[in-house]
Amino acid sequence: MSGLVTRDIASWHRRVCPVTDWLLISGDLPPSPHEAVVKLGEWMNAGVTDIVDVRGEWSDEKFVNEQAPQLRYHYLGTHDDGTTQEDAWYLDGLAALKSARSHSGAVVMVHCHMGVNRGPSMAFAFLLDQGWAPIDALNAIRAARPIAGVIYAHDAIRAVGRMQGKDEVTLAHEHQSVEKWFDENQIDIATIIRRIRSAT
Repeated sequence: MSGLVTRDIASWHRRVCPVTDWLLISGDLPPSPHEAVVKLGEWMNAGVTDIVDVRGEWSDEKFVNEQAPQLRYHYLGTHDDGTTQEDAWYLDGLAALKSARSHSGAVVMVHCHMGVNRGPSMAFAFLLDQGWAPIDALNAIRAARPIAGVIYAHDAIRAVGRMQGKDEVTLAHEHQSVEKWFDENQIDIATIIRRIRSAT
């Protein structure tokens, strides 16, 4: 992680981070209703048509429906305990992605609370589903959002790979290449989370 990002971690919390022309990552909307309206406007100005919210601890669905009913809201809440994410969570996410992309010009904002692990991991699954190689997907996510830990990437490989009918040898190779990528591209996730928490 660059020195600039290290010194300015908290500012990345709710920054809109385009990974592709149809996929964005961020943290959640601010708790202040006024600030949330402003941030939601920023998302819409970035072209967002669909929100995929993966926080198990909260949902802004009612707020978004009231403030911007034209947005499609997909709630896929899950934990962030650092263990594993179930295949079903990813498959529900891919169903939301397919629903979104069935509409012309869809732009998906996928987010969790801090935009560090759950949201980026679901975004990773979205890219795998669209035919991206795992390393290319990780590079794109980290380039767009340097604080992205993507700690559930292995679970995404498993879930999407099974859905796509990949054999165990292929999946093992993908897991190994991703493990090597993480070894070579380490970031201090604990410090990132601590600095965001201290700023909010």
